Amino acid sequence: MAICALASIVAIRAALRIDPATAIGGWEDMAPPAIEISGLTKRYGEGDTAVDALKGVDMIIRPGEVVGLIGPSGSGKSTLLKCLGAVIEPTAGRMALAGQTIYDRGWKVGDLRALRRDRIGFVFQAPYLIPFLDATDNVALLPMLAGVLNGKARDRALAMLAALDVGHRAQAQVPQLSGGEQQRVAIARALANQPPVVLADEPTAPLDSEQALTVIRILNEMAQRFGTAIIVVTTTRRSSRRSGGSITSVTDALTRKRARRAPPDQVSTVAR
Repeated sequence: MAICALASIVAIRAALRIDPATAIGGWEDMAPPAIEISGLTKRYGEGDTAVDALKGVDMIIRPGEVVGLIGPSGSGKSTLLKCLGAVIEPTAGRMALAGQTIYDRGWKVGDLRALRRDRIGFVFQAPYLIPFLDATDNVALLPMLAGVLNGKARDRALAMLAALDVGHRAQAQVPQLSGGEQQRVAIARALANQPPVVLADEPTAPLDSEQALTVIRILNEMAQRFGTAIIVVTTTRRSSRRSGGSITSVTDALTRKRARRAPPDQVSTVAR
């Protein structure tokens, strides 16, 4: 019998702290969902030995929303992130980013590298900065690869670094940056091409508790400022508790939704 590996994934949605009426461009009301997933399945193997790492996952994330995926190792968090990041191909289902269908029983995008470069930002456990480039060039490199002129790319990088409170470290080499500063530069790089979606895979893992809370705060601020949907994967509730909002548990193809300080769980079956 196939085993669903999605046990104990919890999604914590960060409550936005801005007034939709004053949001620049009105993206909260006018824009399509930043992420829309329906019936997403990922199966490894065949027959009696098949394992469903994802089993009929449904999810909608709005622009400016931060969602934490929480669960133990092997629960399917990384598989979901890899599917969304166009790193691995799902077995079935549909995925759309900012209104563009990218997968529906097959990839609907011809150049997956360009999709990852231009439409999806990535933040990893380690910053993975290029050691022989300074902070500015580490951020500017991504828009340059997308065809943005060097001067404009560097201006964009400087603006992002300033937004993340590391503008004064723009000319610093990577070894001169602290761990927290390196992670801020990595976040700036993820946002440099103004993607509708950022995927963060345990971005606070190498940081101490104070730095970790700072990173979570920054991710929330950047989501609100730029209207970017951000998924944060973690194995603990500790960091996500700061964000508030509703909680969605996914267990054996069932979703449980409950808002904090709200009535008891409401259970609904996920599309299979």
